Amino acid sequence: MGSHLVRSYITQPDTEPDPRKPSSFDPQHGFEDERKEREMVATQQQMNDALLPVVQRDYCAHHLLKLMKCKRDNWPNFLACKHERHDWDYCQHQDYVMRMKEFERERRLLVRKKKMEEAQAA
Repeated sequence: MGSHLVRSYITQPDTEPDPRKPSSFDPQHGFEDERKEREMVATQQQMNDALLPVVQRDYCAHHLLKLMKCKRDNWPNFLACKHERHDWDYCQHQDYVMRMKEFERERRLLVRKKKMEEAQAA
């Protein structure tokens, strides 16, 4: 985390992407074949029916809905939902890894763009 902050504000502010903003490059840039776009499995209606908070409406919402249903159905025995909890945790981890890969891809493309601009200017 510290290296990201140092690069963002001190050493390389022009080549460090802002994680709060969408990518400035085409998502297909650098891929030979069509790249599959991520889709949400849970529908908006399912999330509204389950009263799922907005902060938890992500690509793993369908696993969270299963976990919440299992906890409701197996109430006092919260240990009966280990499998659903594992699936949700694993999905959250995979989502984190995907976001980090996208961040790193954006950073490398910015560095590449900067080198090409410097080569043209020289």
